[in-house]
Amino acid sequence: MKHHISIVNITKKMGEAEVLSHINMELEGGQVYGMIGRNGSGKSMLIRVLSGLVMPTEGYVEYDGRKLFQDMEVPEGLGVIIENEEMYPEFTGLKNLKFLGEINNKVTEDDIKNAMLRVGLDPMDKRSYKKYSLGMRQKLSIAQAIMENQKFLLLDEPTNGLDEESIQLFHKIILEEKAKGCIILLASHSKEDIQKLCDKVYVMKNGVLKLEEAE
Repeated sequence: MKHHISIVNITKKMGEAEVLSHINMELEGGQVYGMIGRNGSGKSMLIRVLSGLVMPTEGYVEYDGRKLFQDMEVPEGLGVIIENEEMYPEFTGLKNLKFLGEINNKVTEDDIKNAMLRVGLDPMDKRSYKKYSLGMRQKLSIAQAIMENQKFLLLDEPTNGLDEESIQLFHKIILEEKAKGCIILLASHSKEDIQKLCDKVYVMKNGVLKLEEAE
C-alpha cells in the first residue's frame, strides 16, 4: 500500500490572527515535497499541526485514512524535526536517542547506532549533548527522525547548521528514504536548500500555501 497524507482545509487561528488559512495538500508515498517560507510564514505551525502537537481550528489531517485527533493522537510511523527541539544536555547523543527510542519501544540499540552513522555521528562519542556543535545537534535531530524506519518524515529547516559535506549526506539519506516509499515534507526558508530534492515545491506566505508553478 502506498502511504498517503490528506490535509483538508486546515485553518489555525490564534486570537484574531489566522496563522494558517484553508490549507489543502495531498501527499503520496515515495515523493519529496518542499515547503518554502520565511520565518513566521506559517510553515512551522503547519508541521506542528501535522505532528499532532497543535490542534487546528478547522479542517482535518488523515494519515493512511485515519484522522489525526480522532482515530489517533499522534501519527504512527512519523519522524519529525521541529525547530528548537530539546535534548537532554548532560546525556551523550546515543543516550538521548536511546531515551527517546524507549517511548515507542520499536528500535534496538543497533538501529540507533546505525541511524547515527548514517548522519555522520560517532555513536561511541562520549561528549555530552551540551558540548555538541550546532551541526552535530542537527545531525542528531535527523538521526532521531529516521531511526525508527518511519513512513512519514516532516523536517523543519533540516539543513540548519550543516556544512556542505553534511548537506550532501542529508540529500543521500532523503533519497534513500524516498526509495523506501516514505512521504517526506521538507520545510525551509531557503529554496536552494531543498529544491533539488523535491518532486513538488509549495510556497507558504502569511498562512496561505500555494503550489509553485514550474518555471
